[in-house]
Amino acid sequence: MFALIFTASAQKDLEALERTPRHEGLVRQIKKSLAYLQHNPKHPSRHTHPYSSISHPFNPKEKVFEAYAQNRTPSAYRIFWCYGPEKHQLTILAVTPHP
Repeated sequence: MFALIFTASAQKDLEALERTPRHEGLVRQIKKSLAYLQHNPKHPSRHTHPYSSISHPFNPKEKVFEAYAQNRTPSAYRIFWCYGPEKHQLTILAVTPHP
């Protein structure tokens, strides 16, 4: 199992969604996706794949990944993450609508 570490901006984005009652269902989907990532970052239902438009904050040679929080939804939300900074940690870089 991995510990989840949030960047300040990812934490801020998630907290903003949590404060908005109309996003209750979305927040539930995001938290479910985070739980899948915590247990198995490559879980098939999250459609995790490398994402090259964001640089890895700890090691530029390593990859950043995109995981689905939603699918088949206009402006579906995605979770951008990377391994680290320590072993058994995932850093959540962003929680945002699909770019």
